[in-house]
Amino acid sequence: MAEDMIPTISFHGLVHEINTRAARQNRILVAIAGPPGSGKSTVAADLATHLGPSAAVLPMDGFHLDNDRLQQMGLLHRKGAPETFEAEGFAALLQDVRNQGAVSFPIFDRDADRTVCDAGRIGKDTRIVLVEGNYLLLTTPPWSSLIGLFDLTVRLVLGRDELEARLIARWLEHGLPPDDARARALGNDMKNADFVAENSFEADFALATDR
Repeated sequence: MAEDMIPTISFHGLVHEINTRAARQNRILVAIAGPPGSGKSTVAADLATHLGPSAAVLPMDGFHLDNDRLQQMGLLHRKGAPETFEAEGFAALLQDVRNQGAVSFPIFDRDADRTVCDAGRIGKDTRIVLVEGNYLLLTTPPWSSLIGLFDLTVRLVLGRDELEARLIARWLEHGLPPDDARARALGNDMKNADFVAENSFEADFALATDR
C-alpha cells in the first residue's frame, strides 16, 4: 500500500481510537513512528496529556549506543542511524513491557549527549504505553521484530521541505553555525528519513504533523 493510501486520522480521532482499544485489554502498546524531526516526541506527550494518568511515553532514544562505542565502530558521524542503536535491547524491553507490570527504561539526555540508565519508568497501573521512535516500523532486521509487539501503529507524515526546515532549526537550536546545521540536517538526518520512508511496514494510520 502506498503511503498516501494509509488511512489518515486526526489527533482527536487518534485519542478516541486509543481509548477504544485500551478498553479491551489490560495494557496496549502504541507505536508513534516517523522520521527525525517529524514531531514524535511532541505528539506522544500531547497524547499522554489527553489520555490521562493511565498513559505513559516510552522513547526509543534511550537505546542510543554510547559515543565511545560509536567511535570504536567508526559510526559516530552516523549517530542516529539504525545501526547506532541497541535494537535487540529495545525489543527485549518492549517484550518486558508487554509481559510485566512496572518496568524501568533508559532516557537519552540530549543536552549531555548520553544515555541515563533507568531514568524512565512504566508503572504497574499504566494501561497505555506510547512508544515513540524513528525505526519502530522498519522492515530490516533486527528492527523488523518490533512490529508484532504493537497493538496500534501510527506513522507521522509531513512534507519534505517542512521536514528539512525543522531539522535545520533543530541543529541551530543546538548551537551549530548555519552552514553546519544545514549540512548535518541534509546529510545524516535526511539519509535516515529517506531510509525510514523506503523501508517501513505499513502503519494502521497516518497522522499529518505539518498542519
